[in-house]
Amino acid sequence: MTMTYERFEYLADAYGGDLRRWPEAEREAARALTAVDARAAALLAQADRLDALLGAAPRPVASHVLREQVIASAAGAGLRTRRRGGVGTLAWLSAGAGWAAAACAGVVFGVALTSHMTANVRADAVLYQASLAGADDTEVLGG
Repeated sequence: MTMTYERFEYLADAYGGDLRRWPEAEREAARALTAVDARAAALLAQADRLDALLGAAPRPVASHVLREQVIASAAGAGLRTRRRGGVGTLAWLSAGAGWAAAACAGVVFGVALTSHMTANVRADAVLYQASLAGADDTEVLGG
C-alpha cells in the first residue's frame, strides 16, 4: 500500500510523531514514505517535537473554587445542574428500548398467532369458492 504525502500529513496531525500510535494498517506505508521523502521525515520529526512539548506542559487542575464559580455561572445563565440519584438519561433510554422491544415482540407474536388462527378460515373460504366456480360431483360422475 502506498501513501500520499497529504495522507501522511493528515495522520501526523491526528496521531503525532510516534508511529506506534498510528493505525496499524498505515504504519508500514508511513515508514516507507519517510525513507524516500525528506518532507515526510521532517514532518514526522516536527510532530515528534510537538508531542514532546505537549507532554512536558504542566497539567492544569481546576480548583474547587473555580469549579463552583463555573457551576454558579451556568446556573445564572439558565443551565441546570444534573441531579444525582435521580433517573438519568441512560435510564430513560434503556426504558425506552425496553418498551420498543416489548412492542416489537408483541407485533411478531400477533402476526404469528393471527396467521395460525386464520389458516382454517382461509382454507374453508378457498374450498367454498372452489365449489362455486367448479364442477360438482354429479357433473363429473354423471348422474
